[in-house]
Amino acid sequence: MLIDLIERYLSLRQTLGFTLRDPSRHLRAFAQFAADTGDTHIRAATAVAWASAASSPSVRHVRLRNIIDLARFLHAEDPRHEVPSNPFRASTQRPQPYIYTPEEIARLVAAAQRLRDSYPLRRQVYATLIGLIAATGLRVSEALDLCFCDVLPEGVLQIRRTKFGKSRLVPLHPTATTALGRYLELRRGLPVTDDHLFLSAGNRRIGSSMVEYTFGRMRRLAGIAPARTRPPRIHDLRHTVATRALEQCPTDRAAVARHFVALATYLGHTDITHTYWYLEATPELMTGLADAAETLFGRGEV
Repeated sequence: MLIDLIERYLSLRQTLGFTLRDPSRHLRAFAQFAADTGDTHIRAATAVAWASAASSPSVRHVRLRNIIDLARFLHAEDPRHEVPSNPFRASTQRPQPYIYTPEEIARLVAAAQRLRDSYPLRRQVYATLIGLIAATGLRVSEALDLCFCDVLPEGVLQIRRTKFGKSRLVPLHPTATTALGRYLELRRGLPVTDDHLFLSAGNRRIGSSMVEYTFGRMRRLAGIAPARTRPPRIHDLRHTVATRALEQCPTDRAAVARHFVALATYLGHTDITHTYWYLEATPELMTGLADAAETLFGRGEV
């Protein structure tokens, strides 16, 4: 059965450190589609037909790309598996991140108090969750995976086995430590067995889709960029942390190099080039660069 081959492929790649959340979902859905078609091996025509059902060319490209990776793996063992070509164009346009101001972040956190109090601590959950992401630049999944054992002494979070299979320690600013401590006092009072810090109405880890939905509600309540064609995302808080950190960076080259390495480590990047993706040219940053350039010109170093 094709599904058995897919599970073996996913298991092997996951042991190598790949999370494969979306590819796993795509490949299992493809296995069902292929089984309904009567295929026992990967057929190029079936793969293209399944990918074609996606809503956009970009998603079709990603779907078929996942099947191509699988097909190459299986074809090496059994040439009856066909390796399709990808006729769908990948998206080359990078979504423009939104860099939040400190005042907007404060409004977002305050907006949690206007959410419907549909289960115990819901307002406190989202106020603390958004505040923590805004203070640390954690990925949403990393924040949602936090358990009591991950809160270490002296204001340090342990982030375990994340996107690239790595773990790291994230020190918190004293204000974030205080806010998290207040929340934990309330959280420990809940009579539940799940030890995740942030719980849903069902007293389980909150799903990412629910967080995205609730964040959209908070963003509207806070009145942030209401006229923007592409609404600001929760992930843009991570971009904001990286960009604001760069604004505080000294202009000395050696200091800049150390700063980037520290920032990449803090964000959990395996390659410093991944950190560059998160940096945006804000007015404050460009002013600093202009001042530094003017100083260099004055010294005759340029």
